[in-house]
Amino acid sequence: MLKEISLAIDRYDRHFPFFDGTLDVPNSLNLTVLQAGETSAQRDGAHRHKRMLRDGEFDAAEVSFSSFIMGKARGLPYYAIPAFPRRLFSQTQMYVPTGSNITEPAALAGKRIGLQSFQTTLAVLAKGDLAHEYGVDLKSVTWVTRANETVAFEPKPGWNIEYVAADADLGIMLADGDIDALFFSRAPSTLETGKARRLFPDPKAACADFFGRNKFFPIMHVIALKDEVIAANPDLPQQILDLYGQAKSIAETYMDDPGWSQLPWARMAREEQSGLLGDDIWPIGFAANRANIERFIGYSFGQELIDRQLDPEELFHDSVLKS
Repeated sequence: MLKEISLAIDRYDRHFPFFDGTLDVPNSLNLTVLQAGETSAQRDGAHRHKRMLRDGEFDAAEVSFSSFIMGKARGLPYYAIPAFPRRLFSQTQMYVPTGSNITEPAALAGKRIGLQSFQTTLAVLAKGDLAHEYGVDLKSVTWVTRANETVAFEPKPGWNIEYVAADADLGIMLADGDIDALFFSRAPSTLETGKARRLFPDPKAACADFFGRNKFFPIMHVIALKDEVIAANPDLPQQILDLYGQAKSIAETYMDDPGWSQLPWARMAREEQSGLLGDDIWPIGFAANRANIERFIGYSFGQELIDRQLDPEELFHDSVLKS
């Protein structure tokens, strides 16, 4: 009898094939796909990262790339596969109060910046970009963060970190002037009310500029599998990676129909994106993502979330390193 393998993922468009029965799942794999959110509850609950990385609730799951790297540096008995279900440019996720005169990242030196947590992947990316791309000394900033770190860590000396309540509304803190900027993986509550705006006057141009220099769309999440589950199912890493390849091919056809999305210009937006960034900014496989992975490990090390700079190969199971 086949062992049932649980896979917990969010409900993005690129994951629809996992939920709607359109994947060709091999007969040797008995896969149960759970719809689990992180910051919001889905069909199978919320807090997916902690449920996987702390509690080991699933056999495989989509998790924070930052927290996964921190876990691996501390001996977490998991490996990843090079499928990355969530990506974001930090340039679209940096916010300031509407009336602020800050219009460029360099002006954030010495300011107070809000974060979901110090190790949230978007926070690590945005901090890393602030230093690497825009020359800001991260230790000049006061980081105001909610006390909900997935992987426990003790900040090294020299960092200015203030913790607020885990349920604090960072968007309201931004509008009220308690913080000068906010690096946030969602849109803050005050964006739609007109009390917050994006830092960059032209965020798309800033993203295109970043992509032009670096040639990648930054990784946010990765698929992690327990070592013990891989040991019992040696083909599992490649099987799930192959399913991600299938899902990607299927999801890429969705907007062939210009009426597929509720957004009336979604198809044209994809055409514009392809003109700016090329046709494939979501590559699957280790080789195509190595520079992206290496950059993020460097950001984690530079922010002293890990004690050594891991090699990218250390994060992924040997069976998928040639992908």
